[in-house]
Amino acid sequence: MARTPELRRRGVWRRLDALSRFMFPLGFLMFGLFVAGMPFGLPWQAALRPVYAMACVFFWSLYRPSSLPAPFVALVGVLVDLAGGSPMGMWAVLLLVLQGVILAVQRRLVGQRFLLVWLVFCGMSSCGAGLAWAVESLFSLRILPLMPLGAEILLAMGLYPALAAFFIRAHRGPAAVELA
Repeated sequence: MARTPELRRRGVWRRLDALSRFMFPLGFLMFGLFVAGMPFGLPWQAALRPVYAMACVFFWSLYRPSSLPAPFVALVGVLVDLAGGSPMGMWAVLLLVLQGVILAVQRRLVGQRFLLVWLVFCGMSSCGAGLAWAVESLFSLRILPLMPLGAEILLAMGLYPALAAFFIRAHRGPAAVELA
């Protein structure tokens, strides 16, 4: 049976739907970084970009790692570096390490309760923020204040549950590749 033009069009739209669902994590991550970079004048707004990037990379690497490949994570890290004025490549490396650790423990963590996943995120984001603080202190040849580090860690701990609730809804709805 020959394929009619109507059947071919349906196949094209279905593939575009699947592609858009597959690219949702990266697109939403980039959009969030753009919004976090807008000048709202909020206190500790500069800490929002890396926290948001860590939360996105953590969640999507845990629940749908194929939608956030390592080159995209590195690109996001470079964008965070450019937007925040941190040493070039620092957040790219930190986000890739975060993704690698999540992929290593993914089997053990996927079926766990949210509280355990949240605690793991809190620990990993604290380590990531601490390493970023240490690298930036090393590059500036002085010990930087600890208050921004503490604010970044608290922001990560407090923001992840809200972001995860949104990501779970998106993962089951508009970003669900299996529904395409």
